[in-house]
Amino acid sequence: MEHDLEKHQGVANHYEDPTGAVPDESFEYGDSLYAKLQRFAGRFNIEQRGIERVPENERTDTSYLNIGSMWLAANMVVPSFTIGVLGNQIFFLGFVDAVLVILFFNLLGVMTVCFYSCFGPAFGLRQMVLSRFYFGWWGVKIIAFFNVLTCIGWSAANVIVGAQLINAVNPNVPGPAGIVIIAACTFIVTLFGYRVVHLYEYWSWIPSFIVYLIVLGVFAHSGDFVNIPRNVGTPELGSVLSFGATVFGFATGWTSVAADYTVYQPANRSRRLVFLSTWLGLIVPLLFTQMLGTAVATATSINNGVNIYQDSFNGSGIGGLLGAVLFPPLGRFGQFCMVILSLSIVANNCPNNYSVALTMLVLGRWTRALPRFVWTFIATCVYIAIAIPGYFHFEAVLVNFMDFIAYWLAIYEGIAITDHFFFKRGFSGYHVEAYMQPEKLPPGIAAVAAFCFGIAGMVTGMSQEWWVGPIARHAGKLPFGGDVGFELGFAFSAVSYFILRKLELKYFGR
Repeated sequence: MEHDLEKHQGVANHYEDPTGAVPDESFEYGDSLYAKLQRFAGRFNIEQRGIERVPENERTDTSYLNIGSMWLAANMVVPSFTIGVLGNQIFFLGFVDAVLVILFFNLLGVMTVCFYSCFGPAFGLRQMVLSRFYFGWWGVKIIAFFNVLTCIGWSAANVIVGAQLINAVNPNVPGPAGIVIIAACTFIVTLFGYRVVHLYEYWSWIPSFIVYLIVLGVFAHSGDFVNIPRNVGTPELGSVLSFGATVFGFATGWTSVAADYTVYQPANRSRRLVFLSTWLGLIVPLLFTQMLGTAVATATSINNGVNIYQDSFNGSGIGGLLGAVLFPPLGRFGQFCMVILSLSIVANNCPNNYSVALTMLVLGRWTRALPRFVWTFIATCVYIAIAIPGYFHFEAVLVNFMDFIAYWLAIYEGIAITDHFFFKRGFSGYHVEAYMQPEKLPPGIAAVAAFCFGIAGMVTGMSQEWWVGPIARHAGKLPFGGDVGFELGFAFSAVSYFILRKLELKYFGR
């Protein structure tokens, strides 16, 4: 049976010390490939724990600051700034409209990340393993597959932004080279696991924040801010909804990995403080960087001859736009600031690169034949291969990808939240010891069927170049209307799961 190997690994990991070493690994695994790789990892203090439950005696991370700083660093980054730019460049919104969208859709998007961060201390389980309590042993593999796509796709999109910044500083450094540099730095940090990732994120937000303050000061002093007049009517509605889906996708994108970064917190942690720490760590950098990006993007609308902002954006993307702010007044120091921002991508990609390896271990027995750190390396190679050709079509790729995240995570959230509040009725309703016992988990039929209903709702409300749903057509100006895919996906999945789960409990009793 597939879960037998996980039980076997859980026995070995029960003897781990807090650094992740497994002293009896050779006894448990002999001379298998898995054993050799784990012994190799142990020599370099590489985290060896996979998706097994973290025992209470190993939950030594007692700092709420570790939680907040984790998300502060992961979002005080250029990709977040880029989301703000898209409001002007892709959706043609004025500053006030875009800022309002950023405010309200971020407030909505971060709630589930904060909520599921509370599950890590409560149960000591990773987010995808927790999902077995909704989707069952087999159904969760569908969710894990989507999460792998999300982590790899997000990593690829992020390194493209960083490579654009490096190219803007030195055009002799081609985009693919910048992609490899940033990906390699990220791999080194995530290779060592939870504690090193948290340590890096604890400090890495500081230089990025300082540079963003410099960008704000220089841009404000330039006098190039243009408050584009607001429009009204159906076209404006469509742009607001579509940009909102992009903002929501970026904010809620951490939901599928939220519990991964609190599993080493003790079970007696205050849920309110965990929630608040996560919320502050998310909302502050998201609002600050995205609103700054929106403000800078308005300068591309200046109509007085040569527009250095628009020309630079057309030539080098986000890197060119930031260069137009920093290079003329600051010279070489401005270039130094750009390098700092390009390296901020590492902080943004660490959660993706670390969690994608953990998610792979949920997919099947064959994936658990390799340790976590090997999957981290494989995932790095994959997203490099995706990012290099995507470098030249970035803005369109980013919008489509953020929408994809918003769609599937809204469906996932509709099912998980409905189950938690209506069927589990809170944290006490989870039988955590059953997390690797398929016969005690839900069959997953209701969740998978509800996921399909959620996709149906998503299709009716989504607005993409290749498909505009019938409801989306009425939410904005044709031909693209307005994107309400994630809202309908959530509603369809939540309602259908509520009905189907009642039937599932009636016939299966679990």
